[in-house]
Amino acid sequence: MLPYATTAEAEAALDCALTGAEAAWLRYSASVPDHLLYCHNVAILLVIYTLAPLPLALFELLTPRAVTSPLKLQPRTRLSPAAFLGCYFDTARVLLLTVGMLSIVSFPVVKMVGIRTGLPLPSLGEAAAQMAVYLLVEDYLGYWIHRLLHTKWGYENIHCVHHEFSAPVGYAAPYAHWAEVLILGVPSFTGPAIVPCHITTLWLWFVVRHIEAIEIHSGFDFPFNPTRLIPFYGGAEFHDYHHRVGGQSQSNFSSVFTFCDYLYGTDKGYKYHKASIAKMKEMAESNVVEERGN
Repeated sequence: MLPYATTAEAEAALDCALTGAEAAWLRYSASVPDHLLYCHNVAILLVIYTLAPLPLALFELLTPRAVTSPLKLQPRTRLSPAAFLGCYFDTARVLLLTVGMLSIVSFPVVKMVGIRTGLPLPSLGEAAAQMAVYLLVEDYLGYWIHRLLHTKWGYENIHCVHHEFSAPVGYAAPYAHWAEVLILGVPSFTGPAIVPCHITTLWLWFVVRHIEAIEIHSGFDFPFNPTRLIPFYGGAEFHDYHHRVGGQSQSNFSSVFTFCDYLYGTDKGYKYHKASIAKMKEMAESNVVEERGN
C-alpha cells in the first residue's frame, strides 16, 4: 500500500512529476495492500494460461490436416476437443491450488528479498536488464532441476505426468504433478530474489516465462516465428524432441536457451536426430532428381 493517496502527495514526496504510467499505478494501487498486489500473480497466470494457447488450439482443431500437418512437429498426433478441455481443466485446478497457496505463504519472503510496490516505477532499461538476468538464472537452474526429474525416482514419481503428452500442445505447458509445479517455481523466483524488482516487473516476468513455456510446447514450427531471431533460443522444435523421446530422454533439458545442453553434452541425441532427418531429405531429393533424369 502506497504511503500517499493523491498525485500531489506523491510528487511532493518524490520531488518530481509523475509519468502517466506512474499516475495510473498510483490510482490503482494506493489503497491495495501489498499482499493482494502480489496475489495478482495467480489471476495473471490463469488469464495467460487460458488465452495464450487458445489460437493454436483452435487452429489445430478447426483447420484441415492438409494445412496443419506441414507445420506440426508431430503431424500424426491430433488431440480431440475433449482432450484439450481435459488438459485445460486439470492444469487450471493444479495451478490454482499450488500457485494460489504458494502466493499466500511466500509473501513474507517476497517482502524480505526486496520486491517493491511503490513509486517510482522502473524504467524500461531497468526492467529489460532484470528480465535478462531472470531468464539466464531460470534457464540454468531449470536445466539441472529438469535433469534431476529425469532420474528414475524423479520421473516415475513426479515428472511422468508432464510427459503424458508425448506430442505437446500449448495447454500442456504447465500440465504437471503438483509437486513439479512447486519445484519449478524455485528457479523462476531465484532471479527476482537475487536481483529484486518492482512488482510490475515481477508480473511481467511471470507472463513472459509462461508464454515462452507455451510457445515451446506448442507442437508447431512456424517459419515466420520471431523467436527464431533470439540467439541460442531453443524453441518448439528443440523441446518437442525431448517430449517425443519421453522418459528415456537424456537430451534437451533446457527450458529457454540451448547453451546448457551444449556445454554439458545433452544435445547429442537431438543433433543426431537432426542430422538423420537432413540425410533422409537429401536422399529423397536425390532420388527425385534421378527419376526425372531417367
